[in-house]
Amino acid sequence: MKKRFSLLSFMFVVVVAGFSGRAVAQDTQTDNHQISVVVPVVALLDLETSATRNFTASFTKPTNDEAGEKILAPADNSTIWLNYTSIQAGTTTKKVNVKASALVEGVDIHIVAAAAAGGAGTKGTPTAGGFNLTTADQALITDIGSAYTASGPTSGHQLTYSFIAADANYANLRSGTTNVTVTYTLADN
Repeated sequence: MKKRFSLLSFMFVVVVAGFSGRAVAQDTQTDNHQISVVVPVVALLDLETSATRNFTASFTKPTNDEAGEKILAPADNSTIWLNYTSIQAGTTTKKVNVKASALVEGVDIHIVAAAAAGGAGTKGTPTAGGFNLTTADQALITDIGSAYTASGPTSGHQLTYSFIAADANYANLRSGTTNVTVTYTLADN
């Protein structure tokens, strides 16, 4: 009989435990759970072109080899587009700095960025009228928030390079080739 009592006691405990577990976990009219959404900080920059990134800007001799005339400047180059993707941390904004690795004696390399074409978000504001490149960083585009310009040539900011041999600098001109590397950096404002 002891065996029967123990077995019955055990079954009673199991049945009561099963009922008590159900009573605690009752459904209601509402329920909830959490989702953690993670958005990374992003700072990506790229130069795009349908031609080639590297190009030659050649001054030429005066038309008809006429003595006493000034050399002719190369045509403006507008084949390169600046693309970026930016996701901000807090209220910080970004800018695009640009600098040249070297200067060309007697020649100013002038850069202008157009307003961004394509994309969405708080795309940056180009410096009005552009400026001549120097070997120190200069802000070409400012106030970039969380934004993207879309990718490829014809998206983002179209860049225009002009080459000027001003009369005031004419005495500094020297024949030859100078290779200039132009560097763009997406940085915090």
